[in-house]
Amino acid sequence: MTKHVHEKESQAARLLVPDGFSPEDVKNLSSVLNALVADAFALYLKTKNFHWHMSGQHFRDYHLLLDEHAAQIFAITDPIAERVRKVGGTTIHSIGHIARLQRIADNDEEFVGPTEMLRELHADNKAFVESLRAAHVVVSKANEYATTSLIEIWIDEAERRAWFLFEATR
Repeated sequence: MTKHVHEKESQAARLLVPDGFSPEDVKNLSSVLNALVADAFALYLKTKNFHWHMSGQHFRDYHLLLDEHAAQIFAITDPIAERVRKVGGTTIHSIGHIARLQRIADNDEEFVGPTEMLRELHADNKAFVESLRAAHVVVSKANEYATTSLIEIWIDEAERRAWFLFEATR
């Protein structure tokens, strides 16, 4: 065996996890979960962007609300990425990788009004709920129970964020 082949086999062996998932399941689980990691980072950064640039008469309340939301979103990025690794896949490597996978659009506008910020984040959190629900279907099909139960918690958290944002704009 050549040194190059041996190194590749050694690298592949390091990525294997004794989990019982088929290569197809690992691919499907990794794909859906990595998209969630990317969306969570995109939503986190947009939420922080709006937190940093909030203004207006409800500044303090909205500023604190968005900081709370951002912390909650950031807190799920590591568990999602670790689920990818635990099932035998590889996860996000860079900001560029996130940009290629994210489905939540960035907002680079110079100015966004407070109500528009909250409405946009409301829509983004609702979209994130839908992505979580779609991921739930994939992980359920693979009998990946640990991730299924975590996704159910993350759905509840995202629904709560969407609800708060909706109520703040009425």
